[in-house]
Amino acid sequence: MKRIFIISVLIVCVLITGCISTQTSGKGTLQFSTSPEGAQIYLDNQYQGTTPSTLSGVSMGAHTLEFRYPGYQSWYANITVTAASSTYYAALTSQTVQPTQSQGGTAAQGQASTTTAPVSQPTVTIQESQTIMTIGNSQAFSGTCSGTDTVLLMLYGPGAYTNGVLVAQPSVKLNNYWNYTWNPGYSVMSGSYTMIAYDKQKIASATAAFSIVGGGTVSIVSSSTVVPQGGTVTFSGMCTTGAKTVTLTLYGPGQYTVGQEIATLSLNADNSWSYKYNFDLSKPVGSYTMRVNDAQNTQSDSVAIQLNT
Repeated sequence: MKRIFIISVLIVCVLITGCISTQTSGKGTLQFSTSPEGAQIYLDNQYQGTTPSTLSGVSMGAHTLEFRYPGYQSWYANITVTAASSTYYAALTSQTVQPTQSQGGTAAQGQASTTTAPVSQPTVTIQESQTIMTIGNSQAFSGTCSGTDTVLLMLYGPGAYTNGVLVAQPSVKLNNYWNYTWNPGYSVMSGSYTMIAYDKQKIASATAAFSIVGGGTVSIVSSSTVVPQGGTVTFSGMCTTGAKTVTLTLYGPGQYTVGQEIATLSLNADNSWSYKYNFDLSKPVGSYTMRVNDAQNTQSDSVAIQLNT
């Protein structure tokens, strides 16, 4: 009698364990495939690898599914996962693909259907307010974008922007117009920059190139500080503000009281510059100053010259 009781207890435990196991194993298995293969899989906005792929242990219930592939429209679906295995397939094209809602179940039941509607490819344009920007100032960008409600702006340049930084996501307004003002303050380096505008799916893009100057120094030295009338002096120096040219202006007696621009010089590859100037006999004796400034007048330097008979 005691043995029968023990066996009965064991049977009840097994049945209870089976029920609990059935209740807690409520996970589904999803199989993904696309044409072309290699699309990125996002389940509830979380990256899950690339197609073809199988994902197990997915909790039952409602989820969002997305396939992304460069150059193709993203594919979206609202799906319901059950304890069974479900298959999801999408033929990705450059047209808008709107998948209908899929219900989980068997492989056949989980197959998501798609509806295609031919539309124009997204287009993006961009223009900058200035081709040369001075450190401390702002830069305005604007353009048009069709086929999306948001523009992605990626900035490439020296320093922190070497690998590209997503600086803004401006909304597209009426007539497909968008605009954005970038104000980095003094936290940027001088150099060449490129702003790339994408539509939200990164199908179309446009670029705007510009330079930033400032934040460096400009210097000048002379081969002599005392020169006779008719003598020649060599002026040289460096410019590290990011400008492409420097300007020399001479101040002194007579017509040079208000300053007279002498030359605009292109910088050498190492940012140096050099210029020979002749103090001809037409110039009155006295004290002169040669001033150098970068093209955007962010920095300057000067050297004094005494002209004698």
